[in-house]
Amino acid sequence: MSQAFPEHFLWGGATAANQCEGGYNEDGKGLSTADIMTAGSHDVQREITKEVIKGRYYPSHLAIDHYHRFEEDIALFAEMGFKCYRMSINWTRIFPQGDEKEPNEAGLRYYDKVFEACQKHGIEPLVTLSHFETPLGLLKYGSWTDRRVVDFYLNYSEVMFKRYKGKVKYWITFNEINVMSTKSWMAGGIDSDDEQVRMTAAYHQFLASAKAVQMAHQIDPENKVGMMYAGHFSYPNSCDPEDVQANDDFMHKMLFYCDVQCRGYYPAYKLKEFEREGIVLPTQDGDTEELVRGKVDFLSYSYYLTHVVGKETDLVMKGLNGVKTGYNNPYLPTTEWGWTINPMGLRYSLNLLYDRYQIPLMIVENGMGAVDRLEEDGTVHDDYRINYLREHIQEMKKAINVDGVPVLGYTMWSPVDIISASTGEMKKRYGLIYVDVDDQGEGTYKRVRKDSFYWYKKVILSNGEYLE
Repeated sequence: MSQAFPEHFLWGGATAANQCEGGYNEDGKGLSTADIMTAGSHDVQREITKEVIKGRYYPSHLAIDHYHRFEEDIALFAEMGFKCYRMSINWTRIFPQGDEKEPNEAGLRYYDKVFEACQKHGIEPLVTLSHFETPLGLLKYGSWTDRRVVDFYLNYSEVMFKRYKGKVKYWITFNEINVMSTKSWMAGGIDSDDEQVRMTAAYHQFLASAKAVQMAHQIDPENKVGMMYAGHFSYPNSCDPEDVQANDDFMHKMLFYCDVQCRGYYPAYKLKEFEREGIVLPTQDGDTEELVRGKVDFLSYSYYLTHVVGKETDLVMKGLNGVKTGYNNPYLPTTEWGWTINPMGLRYSLNLLYDRYQIPLMIVENGMGAVDRLEEDGTVHDDYRINYLREHIQEMKKAINVDGVPVLGYTMWSPVDIISASTGEMKKRYGLIYVDVDDQGEGTYKRVRKDSFYWYKKVILSNGEYLE
């Protein structure tokens, strides 16, 4: 496979503000849903404490101190040759409670400097407006269950689009929006398993996204606005028709989010499900037209693993990261955290999504969480990560050159070690740059280039030709 990636392919990496910035109460920032989540571990769930409790450790409060070190980090990204940096705005830096009329100027100035650093190094920002950090101040409304939050989000979005016009042209409205069906607290400050509650919140996020897409295009016709799907892809456990149907049902539960944002309407299978379950959407006049007019320009998604799904039995049904699937795949290895490693599934997912929606795609998260060792000589040897990324990039290349899928870019997760969203750990490292900090926030915070740093630099310099 010798043909190069497209000439202007957006190579880069991705972070999230609540996982890297720290500075949780600096310069007027308010509290978000991420700021009251404690650290967890491989086998201990993160706790939501509802408020900051003295003496408890909250990883987002310090994270990797990117808030004070962003210039150093972005310079390291530039050293790797990044064309694109996917990052997020921390909503509560701009509107501390979420419902203010006027923004916090100190927060705006901070992101002014971040974008100036990107511009200095020729890096295109890809900005997620809401990445698992709903303002706690919005909980008094019931968070996304209340339609007023749509207007608060649009006020925030308008400030972003106007302030950073000319500096940012690629936007994502919500990170992994389908996480509303698996971890609703992270997705939108919804602490409920009730499907009526979750689907009400999802509806309001769909509406907010659709209106934000239209607003972005009006403010700057150069803006491109995408959705972001948490990449859940699955195979049936066998050719038993019951397993095939169970797999189809699972994918419907996930992909309906893409259906609404890419097609502009709820699919028939979801409406029938609502009818059976007695779920009523909080529709108002004009909403149907808003969803159609607010279809996204591109579909971005995360890809880490694939699932195996089949008919339910008490022996096998279990959850992985909030997703009930249950079967193991005997053909695939797993990471230390039990996530399957399936490079071929990336090509499969690209084809599945493009066949379904026919809009440009972007892979905005793909990486491997592992325990890395900092050697005495200051090196980090992570051949396992290089192998993981190489094999996935090779499959992406096939999707582009063999299958004809239009892929805009690839921002691996993550260019620098950051707090794990699923477990709140530091030892579950994804980065190409090692950060000297442990699970309790102790360390020098020094940045160290891993072997994968130098490898990825060669990949980008060769536009994907070098994959040795």
